[in-house]
Parts: sequence; C-alpha cells; structure tokens
Amino acid sequence: MKALTLSSLALLATFATTAPGEVRTVRDFGAIGDGRSDDTVAIQKAIDSRLGGVGLTRGDYRITRTITIDLDKTGFTSLIGDGTARVIMGGPGPAFRFVGTHTGSAAPETFKPNVFEKQRFPTVRGLEIVGDHPEADGIEATGVMQLTVAESLIRECRHAIYLTNRNRNVLISACHLYHNRGIGLYYDQVDLHQSNVVGCHISYCAGGGIVTRGGAVRNIHIGTCDIESNMSPEGEPTANVLIDCTGGSTGEVAITGCTLQHNSKSPGSANIRILGQGTTSAGNPNATQEGHIAITGNVLSDVMVNVHLRHVRGVTISGNTFWQGFEHDLLVENSRAVVVGANDFDRNPRYVVNGNWGKDRGGLTLRDCSDCLLNGFVVSGVWSKEAAVSLERCDRCTLAAVSVLDCDGVGVQMRDCARCQVMGCLVRDDRPGGDKKATHSIHVANGEHNWIHGNLFADGVEVTPNAATLEGNRP
Repeated sequence: MKALTLSSLALLATFATTAPGEVRTVRDFGAIGDGRSDDTVAIQKAIDSRLGGVGLTRGDYRITRTITIDLDKTGFTSLIGDGTARVIMGGPGPAFRFVGTHTGSAAPETFKPNVFEKQRFPTVRGLEIVGDHPEADGIEATGVMQLTVAESLIRECRHAIYLTNRNRNVLISACHLYHNRGIGLYYDQVDLHQSNVVGCHISYCAGGGIVTRGGAVRNIHIGTCDIESNMSPEGEPTANVLIDCTGGSTGEVAITGCTLQHNSKSPGSANIRILGQGTTSAGNPNATQEGHIAITGNVLSDVMVNVHLRHVRGVTISGNTFWQGFEHDLLVENSRAVVVGANDFDRNPRYVVNGNWGKDRGGLTLRDCSDCLLNGFVVSGVWSKEAAVSLERCDRCTLAAVSVLDCDGVGVQMRDCARCQVMGCLVRDDRPGGDKKATHSIHVANGEHNWIHGNLFADGVEVTPNAATLEGNRP
C-alpha cells in the first residue's frame, strides 16, 4: 500500500468517505501545482475518472478553461482540500461548473432515479479559487441538487458563486467571498428553492454581496454572516443584499443575525435593498408585490440607505440596530403590509471619532404605502432632515408607542395621508439651548380621516384643517 503523506492524511480526515487505505489526488493524474504549469487536463482527467472524492493537496493549480463536473457521467463528485490548495483560473468562465439534470422541485416524488443514484450532494470544501482573467468566475452550478460549498475562499473573480438555470437545496457555509469584480453569491434568473448561507464573510465584491435577479427563488436563509462594502463607487447602485424581482419572483427570505455595513462612498448604496415588483409567471405579465421577508437581529450601518424596500408586500423588520444611513435608515416605497417593530435607530456618540459624525441624516420615510405598522422603536438624533419619521401619501398605516427624540425639524410628519393613526408616541427635543432645532412634534399636511391621539408632543402640533382628528394629546 502506498504510504500516505501528511497532506493525504489531512484530506482523508476531511473527506471521511474516501475508500479505506487510498487517497488519490489530482497529482496522481499529472497535475503539477507549481502555479505555472497548466493543470487543466490533469484535473479534468481526475474528475472524469469517476474517482468521486477528488483531492487537491498543497499547491497552486493553474487552469485555463472551465473544469466541468457532469454529474450524470462522473457520478458523485466532490472537490476536497485542507485549505492549502489554490486553484488559479486563467481563462474566462467558472473555474468549476457543476452540471446536473434535476428539473423537479425539492419534493421527493419529483426526483428521477439518476439524481440520487449519481448526482446528489456535490461538495467543494477547503479550496481557494483565484481569478486571473477579467471574466473568470469561481463556481457555477446548474441543474444541481444539494450543492454544498464550505470552508472555501473565492477571490479576484468576476462572480464568486454563480447559480444559473435551476438548482435545489444549496448550502454555502463558512466561506470567504472576497474582493470579486462582480457579485459574491449570484442567483441569476435561477429557479431555486431552499438555500442557506451561514457564517460567511462576503465583502468587497463590486457588484453586490448576495444578489438575486429575476427567476423564481424561495426560501433564502442568510444567517450570522458579515457582509460589507459590496459595491463600487464607479458602478451601478447595488447592495450588500439585493433582491431584485424584476421579471421574476422572490420571496420567503430571512436575513438574521448579520452585520451589514459600508460603504457610504457609493451613490445609491444600501445594506438591504428589495425591489419587489415581479411577475407571477412568464405567461402572466401582471405585476406582483413580492415579500414574506423577515429582517431580524442585524447590525446595519454606513451606507446611503440601510434598508430600502420598493413594491414589496409582507416584510417584518425587528430587533435590528441602525446607524449612519446617510440618506435614510429606512426607506419604504409603494409597499404594503410592512411591519417595523422594536428596532433602535440611534445616533450613538461612540462613533464621533470616525469622521462622519453629523454627516448622516438617518430617519424613516414611508412613501405611497398602505396597511403598515410601525410600533415600539426609538428614533434619536435625526439631524439636517425635514422630518425624523415621514409618511407621504400613505393609507391605513399606524405609528404606535414610538419615541422620537432630539431630532431636527419635525418629529413625525404626515403629508396627504388617509385613515392613518398616531397613538401613544413620545416626541420631544430636549437638547439644551442652541442645540434644540425641533420645529414641531407633529405636522399633518392635508389628507383625511387621520386620528392623532394619546401622544406626548413637547414641541407643538401643526395640522391642516380637517386633515386629522386630535384627541388626548399632551405637551
């Protein structure tokens, strides 16, 4: 039996399903791994050998064209390293393309026998992939069931992980998607249900961190990730997390326990941007308002707009901390059934040292929205802005038990609203002397059938005649 090297032993420990007594790597098929030799043919040969677990030991493996893993031909295949192997993609396209034939859903009865007999659960673990071509991508998957990418680094590519056509049950965990020219994780017009992104660093990708465009996407779970500075000042506005339903449909999304931040130097930048106007199907052009989205327990800062929602329905935002939204902390447009719960929208003096103190404007704006509830949060230190909380042309919206403190201008402003209520809120500016810049606690301009009751308004009330009924408010 051939002696096992230390690298082979590491691979064996990493990939427990390797046949007893044998660990084969791409070097057994002629790969050199010196960073200069072209190892494309050797690595493709290792894949096509139906080895299954293809090991990459320490080295720099340069390839010049895409390595295709046609799962129906190769059978179960995984690419496994121990963190010491680097694959350098010197040509256009993905370094590795996984191709499957699954066309069903995630329901067991939709699977053809060959999917679980040959294709399921392809894995990439412990590799670094580096782009060395302007159009080089990291990993692409199409028609694949249960793609799993773990403990890997993808950088200097166009797109790091590129999901196309149709896939199901994707897991991305403990990965670093860093400094790519395009997008970190890209759902490109893909039909994909059930994907989890957990414990990853996704940063400095110029086209966005996690981006969905069109397609039919459901059940995205983004948790405990650090997602930052995924936009370029020279590029089109994008976001650390961008969900763009144009021409498709995306819903059932949870963004939980993440840090999302940077950079305010990019025009139109956002931490989370959801553009929910989609279509129900290719044959039905009627626009929808996509949603069923939970944004909970995140830390958001240092962009133009921390959370931007447009044409969405059914979004819950709670338990987050917001600061340094240079235009808005929260901007909601043409949406309905948005619930904003216990969040902290505060100007914290801890950040006076970062050079941006007082430059960010913050605040919350709802424009052309209906059936929304804003309840139980704190807004503090909204400066150089007309209003801290603004409702414009909104219908059947409620603002309740909200504290708006030490803000410039108007605390709560309503323009051309109907059937809205403001109840149980505390709105006051207690800054000393010349620092006090509040004009009114509430300003209601035009509108009808609005009810303002049971609030503490310390800085005065201005209401257009017949625009609202005031009851039980106190200074």
